[in-house]
Amino acid sequence: MIVLLRASLLAFSSLIAALPSGFTYLATFAPQIRQDIRYATPDNFTGARVPGYDAPACILTVPAAKALARVERLLLEHYLTLRVFDCYRPERAVRSFVAWSKRPSAIGTKGRYFPNVPKSELFKRGYIAENSSHSRGSTVDLTIDGLAMGTPFDFFDPLSRGDAPVPTQSRANRTFLAMLMERYGFKAYPAEWWHFTLAREPFPKRSFNFPVTAQR
Repeated sequence: MIVLLRASLLAFSSLIAALPSGFTYLATFAPQIRQDIRYATPDNFTGARVPGYDAPACILTVPAAKALARVERLLLEHYLTLRVFDCYRPERAVRSFVAWSKRPSAIGTKGRYFPNVPKSELFKRGYIAENSSHSRGSTVDLTIDGLAMGTPFDFFDPLSRGDAPVPTQSRANRTFLAMLMERYGFKAYPAEWWHFTLAREPFPKRSFNFPVTAQR
C-alpha cells in the first residue's frame, strides 16, 4: 500500500511539473546558454521574487527554443555565448508588475532601474504593460555574455532603445545581437535592446499562466 501510494504521488508530481504541449526547457536544446532568470530572485526592478517564478528556469515554445539554439551555435564558433534574463512569463507575473507600478512607496530599486523616470510614469511610458508577449512563450530577454551593451537589462530609460546614443562599442554590440537574432527568425522590440520575439510564434493570440518550474 505504501509503495503504491508513493508511486501515485510521484506520478501526480510529474503531472504538476509537466509543461503544456508546445513548450520546452531551453536547456533541452541549448544547455550552454547561461540562464540568469532575474524574476526568480529579488535581483529585479521590483526588489522581490516575482509570483509565478518557482524556479530560475528558461521555458519557451519549442520553435523559439530551437531558433535560439541556432543563435547559440553560431556564437560558440566565435567563443561567445548567450545569457538569458527572462523567457516565458506567467500572466500572474505580469499582473504583479502592474500592481507594483501602482504602489508609490515601492521605490527601493529606482536608483538602479529607473533613475530618470518617475515611477508614476512607468506604465504611461510603456515600460510596464497589462499584457506581455512573454506570456505567449516565444519572447526572450537576453544579451551576449560579457559584451557591453550600454545599459543593464530592464533599465527603464530611453537609453535602452536599440538605437540610443550609447558608446560606440555598445552600439556595435547591440547591432550585432539584433542582427544575429533577426537572422534566426526573431524580431527586435525597439524600446529594449534585450527583447526579441520569434516572428512566426506558435501562439500569437494566446497567453499562458502556468508557473515557471524546474526541469526534471
